[in-house]
Amino acid sequence: MKNLFLDDIRSIDMIYDKSMENEFDIVRTYDEFVKYIKEKGLPAFISFDNDLGLDKDGNVAPDGYAAAKWLVYESGLDLRFLKFKVHSANPVAAEQIKGLLDNYIKHINKESTKAN
Repeated sequence: MKNLFLDDIRSIDMIYDKSMENEFDIVRTYDEFVKYIKEKGLPAFISFDNDLGLDKDGNVAPDGYAAAKWLVYESGLDLRFLKFKVHSANPVAAEQIKGLLDNYIKHINKESTKAN
């Protein structure tokens, strides 16, 4: 399975080496992100932008933090082995996404260790 790149504007080569372009599928919106994962499963690696522009009605679209929250609180997926990077230019939002995912992954790994 390919890695997943969530960003409304950037291309892969703006963040990663050009040779990695074929290793990613790109989704541009929160809805595309959710649909992709529901249809194809959880990729091994996700690269998150936060600010995803405007929706079709001109309102601020759900962002990368909303996508991370969906993964944690709604997807029901096992995130123990998820690898990710936050490439957002918004430093506050980048820390929110990173903090949410890091803390959740630590929590579920700690709980799974207790269960064994």
